[in-house]
Order: sequence, then C-alpha cells, then structure tokens
Amino acid sequence: MAWTGAALTALVLLAVLGPLLAVALAAEAPGRLGTADLAAIRFTLLQAALSALVSVLGAIPVARALARRRFSGRRLFVALMGAPFILPVIVAVLGLLAIFGRAGWLNVGLEAAGAGTVSIYGLTGIVLAHAFLNIPLAVRLILQAWLSVPSERIRLAASLGFSDADMRRHFERPILRAVLPGAFMIIFLICTTSFAVALILGGGPRATTVELAIYQAFRFDFDLGRAALLGLIQAGICVAAGLLALTLMRGGDMGGGLDRPPLDWPGDTPRARLVDGLAITGAGAFLLLPLGAVLLEGVAAVLGMPALVWEAALRSIIVALGSTALAVGLAVPVAIFAARGRGWVETLAALSISVSPLVMGTGLFLILFPVADPVALALPVTGFVNALVALPFILRALIPELRRAEATQGRLADALGLTGWARLRLAIFPRLRRPLGFGAGLAAAFSMGDLGVIALFSAPGAATLPMEMYRLMGSYRTDDAEGAAVLLMLLALGMFWVFDRGGRVDAGS
Repeated sequence: MAWTGAALTALVLLAVLGPLLAVALAAEAPGRLGTADLAAIRFTLLQAALSALVSVLGAIPVARALARRRFSGRRLFVALMGAPFILPVIVAVLGLLAIFGRAGWLNVGLEAAGAGTVSIYGLTGIVLAHAFLNIPLAVRLILQAWLSVPSERIRLAASLGFSDADMRRHFERPILRAVLPGAFMIIFLICTTSFAVALILGGGPRATTVELAIYQAFRFDFDLGRAALLGLIQAGICVAAGLLALTLMRGGDMGGGLDRPPLDWPGDTPRARLVDGLAITGAGAFLLLPLGAVLLEGVAAVLGMPALVWEAALRSIIVALGSTALAVGLAVPVAIFAARGRGWVETLAALSISVSPLVMGTGLFLILFPVADPVALALPVTGFVNALVALPFILRALIPELRRAEATQGRLADALGLTGWARLRLAIFPRLRRPLGFGAGLAAAFSMGDLGVIALFSAPGAATLPMEMYRLMGSYRTDDAEGAAVLLMLLALGMFWVFDRGGRVDAGS
C-alpha cells in the first residue's frame, strides 16, 4: 500500500502541474507582472489571512460547545452547519446579499431604526463571505479532534477534580495546537484561490485577487504567459503556507481508548453553559439565516422549473458520484503513505487547490485538444478536477486518524501478524469511518456545486446544475434561477448527509 500511495502521490502532482506547464509552454512570451498584479498579490495575502483567522477563531467556541453539550436536534444542527461550506459559492453569496446587501434584511431594519446602512462590498464583505463559507469546515475539523479524546482520559480528569481551567490547560490547548495550523492552512488555501466571492463582492480594482487577475489575463488579454506566472505565484503562496503550518503543528495526541461513548467534561459551570449556548445560537443565526433567505425566495419555483434544469441535476449527481469514488480511491493510499512520517505528502497534495482552476482547465484544454474533443469529455474532466480539489480535505480528515490508529491498533495488528489488506480491514479501517464519511461527503458536495472547469468545456445540452443556474441568471430568468438554487442546495446537502451519515460526530451515541 505504501508503494501505491507513493505512485498515486506522484500521479496527483503530475495531474496538477501538467496543465500549468501546458499553459506556460503555449504562451508566446514570458509573463510580466504589472503594478495591478502586485497589488492583487498583496490584497490576496491580506484577505486570505484575515479570512482564515476569523474563520478558525470563530469556530473554536462553537466546536467547544458542540463537543461538550448534548441537546435535542444536535445531529441535525451539526449537519446543517456544514451547508454553507458545501454549497456553491454563488448560492451562498446570494444568501448573504439577502441579509447584508444594500436591500437586505439588516439594512432594511437599520434604515427603519434611523441607524444608516452597512456595505458588504470590499475587504469587509470578502472576509464576511469567507467566514460564512469556512467556519463550518473549521468547526468540523476542530470538533473531530475534540471528540477523539478517549473517554478514559476524561474519566481520569473527573476523578482528579479538574476544573474548567485545568481542562483548558491539559486538554483544549494541546488539541488546538495540533489542529488549528492545519485548519488555518486549508482555509487560507481556499481563500487564496477564491474567485466568485471576490468577483461579486470585491467592489472595484482595489479588491482584486490573484484569481481575478488570472481571469482577466485569460478572458480579456489572452496573455497566457502572465496567467501562468500568476498561477505559479499563487501556487508558491499556498505551498509556503502549507510548510509553515507543518512546522507549527505540535502535540495534541491524547492516545487511544476503548471506544466508549463520550462523557461530559469535568469543570462545568453555569458560566460555561451560558457561553456555549450563546456560541451555538450565534453560529446558528449567522450561518442558517442566509440559507433560509435562499429557500424563502426560491422554494415556490422548484416545481415549475424547465426540464433542462432537472436533466442538468441528474448529470451533476452522476459527476459527483464518480468524482467522490475517485477522490476516496486516491485519498486512502496517499493518506496511508503520508501517515508513516511523510508530512510533506499532504503539502504536495494541497497543490490541487493551490493551482488556479482556471489555469488547470485551460491547461487540460490545451493537452486534450490535439487528441480528443474537450467538449465531448466535459463531464469526465470536470469530475477528475473536482476529485483533485477535494483530495486535500479528505487527507486533512484522514491522516490524523490514521496516525492515531497505527499508534494504537497497529501494535495489536503486529502482534497478531496481520499484514496487507487484512490489517487495513480489521485494524485500521474501522477507526476511519468517521473521517472517511466526512471527507466523502465533502467531495460529493464540492462536485455538485462546481462552476469552474465546466464553464470552459460545457456545451448546450450537457451542462451541470450550477452551469444551468448560471445561464438562467444570465438570461434574467430569476424565478427559475432561484428554484435551481434551492434544488442545488438540497442536493448538495443531501449528498453530504448520505456520505457523512456513517461518520457523524456522534455516530457512536
């Protein structure tokens, strides 16, 4: 399996960097950066760092509250909390505009109270949108680490009379030191390569990101050299962030246990319960109100949508299932290879979201054009790219659990002489149900909502649901577009729930 993981890691690296090289070789002249490009690089670093920081800091109290509290509807709440992250960005931004936009609920209320209005455009709006999209991911990553603490450790802390401060010192801080750098890195990469958020909420040239600059180089200037150079710079930024995160990840291993149900944490106080309640309520309002606004606007139009929308939805489901199978098939061997002391593998795999999808799509077009019709291969290519984009998220969930399983069950497997597939099936895979289900759910939801490569390859009559929704918006068929947005939301959330069902955060209870 280690050799398989090494071969697949090399294949992923080739699949990501090959299109970038194809674009660079097709350029007529070396790329040059202008003043606007340098400003875009600075703004990209600023907004990505702020967005990742706000996301992880906002996720800590929510993850802590969900780990320590049991309440009616908790499982549904945790599932719904993932909706903003797994939905198409354009749908999420529409929901935010319904709440925070110029004619949104918040500004209507402020005007009625004579308090003026707020603007969602520019740096503030971009950071707000990225926080909305990525806090759920950060919550799930932190929450999985929190729930990995063995019940035996918690029982020991209770017998020793640990206070809330003792739990923070001996449990929470080591967990956060281990998980926060990785969560920050993943969100930083997402925000660095963000396109739709900056396009809709940027508000002008001063809020241009590297991804937007690449889009301008392709769409308006057709300057392949400049686009390739910007793509290399963007990938370099992401690799540097990944290496920094690896150097900061320390500790957090709480050892293995007997898989007993989770216990209430010692040191509980009325103040802690109040703080946890406020965190859950605030997160629910911030994350679920925009989604409610999308549903309110479009649910009545779902049944009246044209047949093209339903056909596009079926194509999206097929692409998502194939993409998920490929992503999981790649992730498991690569994660096993990385878990054996090869932390750099995860950084290399993160290149799949470091390289611009626009660069990757154009590079694949250039590679395929001499041998096949890229339009005819639009759906398979889209599924392939979606699998590469989802790979780092699955690895981030799998690798820590694999290391923990090897540190505990691996010794027992060695003593029993288990090797190869028998070792994985009996000793390792049972410990991976939760992160593997979570990762597969993310991959399926990402693919359902993709509006990247398909926009370059799609032909009439072969569009996915996000592409069909985009076309409806462009033709001012607002009601049909809102209905398609609701359908896309329900399908993405439903596919995530189906795959994540076997790996819910409280699957054992």
